[in-house]
Amino acid sequence: MATSIKNKIKSIRELKNYTQEYMADQLGVTQAGYSKIEKGKTILSYIKLVEIAKILEVSVEDIISFDSQKYFNNFNNVKGNNNGSIMINADNETLKTLYEDKIKLLEKLLKKTEEELCRYKKKFGQI
Repeated sequence: MATSIKNKIKSIRELKNYTQEYMADQLGVTQAGYSKIEKGKTILSYIKLVEIAKILEVSVEDIISFDSQKYFNNFNNVKGNNNGSIMINADNETLKTLYEDKIKLLEKLLKKTEEELCRYKKKFGQI
C-alpha cells in the first residue's frame, strides 16, 4: 500500500521528535494550520514541501521515497552478538545521523527552555 506524502512527513517528524508546534513555528503558520498539512486538508505546494524538508533536515526526495515499514524493520531487527551486547542492524552512518539529530534537537529544546525560564524570572522579578 502506497503511503501518502502527508503520512511520510508525519513519520519523519515523529522520528525526529519534532512537535507540530515546532514545525508550525518554523514554517510561520499556526499549529492548526500545520496539522491540516499532515491531515491532507490543505493543498501542499512544492515550495511548502521544500520548506518542510529543510526543517526536517532531509531532501524532498527523502520524503517522497521514505518507507516507514522498511525503516522500522531495519531498526527492529535486533540481534545479540558474540560478547552478549546488542547490535542494531543499521549502518553506522545512519545511527550517527540519528544520534546527531537527537543532540541538535535536545540542544534547541534546552536553549528554548532556558530562554523561557529567563523570561519568567524577569516577569516575576527574580532577575
